[in-house]
Amino acid sequence: GATLSAQPASGSAARRPATSRRRRPRSGSGFPTAADMTNAPSSPQAGADGNAVAAASKCPPGLYVVATPIGNLGDVSARARRVLAGVDVVACEDTRRTGRLLAACGVSARLAAYHDRNAPRARPGLLARLARGEAVALVSDAGTPAISDPGYRLVDAAHRAGAPVFAVPGPSSVAAAIGVSGLPSDRFAFVGFLPPRGKARRGALESLARLDMTAVMFESARRLAATLADLEAVLGDRRIAIAREMTKLHEEVRRGSLRALAAEAAAAPPPKGEIVLVIAPPAEAAAVDEDAAEAALADALGAMSARDAARAVAAATGADRRRLYARAAVLKRAGPGGAGDGG
Repeated sequence: GATLSAQPASGSAARRPATSRRRRPRSGSGFPTAADMTNAPSSPQAGADGNAVAAASKCPPGLYVVATPIGNLGDVSARARRVLAGVDVVACEDTRRTGRLLAACGVSARLAAYHDRNAPRARPGLLARLARGEAVALVSDAGTPAISDPGYRLVDAAHRAGAPVFAVPGPSSVAAAIGVSGLPSDRFAFVGFLPPRGKARRGALESLARLDMTAVMFESARRLAATLADLEAVLGDRRIAIAREMTKLHEEVRRGSLRALAAEAAAAPPPKGEIVLVIAPPAEAAAVDEDAAEAALADALGAMSARDAARAVAAATGADRRRLYARAAVLKRAGPGGAGDGG
């Protein structure tokens, strides 16, 4: 988990005068409609010092997906502070960690644990609060909720129940890593953590190899060397950025070739802290020599199944694996020395 650097945000927000507003009809679901929210009263404002937050007004009903700092407390937004102070309950992965964050922000709020282990049991209670017209904030230990955590299931359930869902955007390690990587960012895929071992890990690596865009992934420090070695073996030598401890005291971004950084990681002790990998897309593919690929496929079929032969030749030549598998099935049926489909 991320540790927070106690660097308070600066600035303050002025209080807005209360105004009377005409009530609008509610939707049949029992939740406020979008029209209700258009003229909803403003949520709590920050205190004069920018840290202490006075719960001057309550947030309108709904689920608020609130981003929190990934390391530096100065990155918490004024709006996030106001929302956290104005909701009825804050659903969080770790109540102790979130409690420390709220205390540092001068916010007092009721906390409810919501994490991988208790989500099926905790979710109905949170949905019941929303149905009663309460305001619920969803936070993760660090960054934007619902990215590689169970929060997306609560968001999905809230939408299905007809509850309003609001974004309170802010820090995200995925966006931050792409921003500092200097690698192509017009198209990218976030793949979370690779499976730790076995067939699932091999399948995930092969899926990465088929991507024609930048890939972003999380990895633990202790598995970094093994993962870089596996990536280099499957993807070949690409450009990569390793972002570590972003927004913290020992923030570091290492850029280079996958081969070179894999060799460095293998020779060094594991680093410390949270790590995000940003892997550049493959260079423009050279034209595939189809005749050479088919010859390699025929050779591979002497020792492998059609599926394994297609996979191996696709990785070696860049030819399409599905097409190779279909061709391998024809060659298998034709038998040794056969012409297959008459070619």
